[in-house]
Amino acid sequence: MTVARMIPSTLVYVQQRGQTLMLHKARGHQQGKWNGLGGKAEPGETPEACARREVQEESGLTVSALSYRGMIVFPRFDGTNDWYVWIFVATATGTPVSSSEGELAWVDNDAVLDLNLHEGDRVFWPWLFERDRVFSARFVYENGRFMSHEVTFHPLPSGDTQA
Repeated sequence: MTVARMIPSTLVYVQQRGQTLMLHKARGHQQGKWNGLGGKAEPGETPEACARREVQEESGLTVSALSYRGMIVFPRFDGTNDWYVWIFVATATGTPVSSSEGELAWVDNDAVLDLNLHEGDRVFWPWLFERDRVFSARFVYENGRFMSHEVTFHPLPSGDTQA
């Protein structure tokens, strides 16, 4: 059995005026799916720095505010590696420009669940809008099919709410 590598990465949902910037993936194991922006962290890079860099690379936008929402472990998500994904909500400045990663579109928040998402994304989507707690979760996929999840919510200290 091959030992899975840990892949640290980020997922960022850039939001403005009731909409979220979504990326329609053009390649890789996520081809055809809609997702937030993000990707693999570089050696020594913090999740926050990775999130800012990936938003810039994939959309041309500059993150103006970044709010941590949680972390999900996806064991062997791509069939080989364990993905550790720090999840953020952000606001950003500039005009989005699609990249080789795929096409970008602003989607009304209440229409995001109508997109072709990974099945597990439908589970954690509502958690992005919670302001008084963050989450730590494990989402299990087998052969691209969502099987199960487990989650722990952590309350934020009194008076410390997420933007």
